[in-house]
Amino acid sequence: MNAGPDVSHLKELATSAIRAERNRILALADDVWRTPELGFKEHKTAERVSRFLSELGLTVRTGLALTGVKAVAEGRSKSGSSPGRPCVGVLGELDAVICRAHPDADPLTGAVHACGHHAQLAVMAGAAVGLTSPGVLNHLSGSVAFMATPAEEYVEITYRLELRRKGAIEFLGGKPELIRLGEFDDVDMVILVHAGGAGGTVMSVGGSANAFAAKSVRYAGQEAHAGASPWLGLNALNSATLAISAINALRETFNEEDCIRVHPIITKGGDLVNIVPADVRLETYVRARSLQAVLDTSAKVDRAFKAGALAMGTVVEIQDLPGYLPMTTEPKLARLFRRNMIMVAGVEHVREGGHMSASTDMGDMAQVMPALHPHAAGVVGHPHSSDFRVVDPDRAYIMPAEAVAMTVIDLLADGARKAVSIRDNYRAAMTRAEYVEYARSMFRRTVFPEEGLGRMTSDGD
Repeated sequence: MNAGPDVSHLKELATSAIRAERNRILALADDVWRTPELGFKEHKTAERVSRFLSELGLTVRTGLALTGVKAVAEGRSKSGSSPGRPCVGVLGELDAVICRAHPDADPLTGAVHACGHHAQLAVMAGAAVGLTSPGVLNHLSGSVAFMATPAEEYVEITYRLELRRKGAIEFLGGKPELIRLGEFDDVDMVILVHAGGAGGTVMSVGGSANAFAAKSVRYAGQEAHAGASPWLGLNALNSATLAISAINALRETFNEEDCIRVHPIITKGGDLVNIVPADVRLETYVRARSLQAVLDTSAKVDRAFKAGALAMGTVVEIQDLPGYLPMTTEPKLARLFRRNMIMVAGVEHVREGGHMSASTDMGDMAQVMPALHPHAAGVVGHPHSSDFRVVDPDRAYIMPAEAVAMTVIDLLADGARKAVSIRDNYRAAMTRAEYVEYARSMFRRTVFPEEGLGRMTSDGD
């Protein structure tokens, strides 16, 4: 065995480098915060992240799944031929959400990082600073892939379906698309720190999250003059509102243990106020703790959409889309990270994570490889809301970056013994090829009643 610095010394080198570059890491977070972009449109954000990683001396690849960024830092024994050399992925997410009421929302798009993804990028960048610092990387056996992934927020479904029709993407979420493209084929496990799980000064490690399926729904009715002759029309908006009422009536049938959430929005309610609405569009998620509960609830929701069409004599098209799979945590990764987070923040500021009824495409990652998705602190307000903001950048950016770097060192020091053990003992639910085939199988189109199919294809959709 080659003699070299012990793990504690490597951790000290990494964390000292992160603290020395604190202002630079905060500047990246602030830059990203000021120019939020929605999924598959994050060109400015990707450029900033790419420049940061390039300045660390890394070779950066860009344009992955349209906007993704990836840089691999190689440890010692650089020959990539050995199958025993593990690669740890340290991830951040590029995209924002729309929250027009937020004081920092983009005045044109309404986008803002009320999701905290700017903090994720700062954590990833900070970890990169620590792990590429002199005297650290060359004592690690393996590699680290720093990846900024696009489009975690599964929004603007109509826009993404258009990208899919054009062949620009196949899957509507960033990490699923990167899995399809093979960008995770050289990665053995992934870590992503999200902002603001518990709030205040408490950080959470472990836990799980809901799966979901997505639906894009269109009602086709018949136009008529809304004042002079509404009886000649078939009101597609009434079909949609009836369907939403039916979904609300279904809620008493949802088992509380399944953590079911169904939350439709109307994205198009008609064309003109004086014309009976004949083209109405909706988007919805069907979330639940297990994939089976998602599928069972999805069937109920489809009945509600069909009922709206049946009541008004309209036609409904339901496009089922693959959403995200249930998030689970690899326990050995969680134990390593928790220990390091306690060293950084103190035991009183670290708690065990519970179940989250929101969803993330880290769930898809967890189906194919070991994954860890802890939550940092240092924020106030509620995610996706107008009061969300970072108030303690050290707890939101710096401390989590230190804990990530320390965890990667634990994994890849000592001949990468711990990383190899986690990788080789993980029983993935799917191979990556099986995952891609499963996701493709979730694209389905239903028209009800079937004789209305011609009306649904008349506008070229």
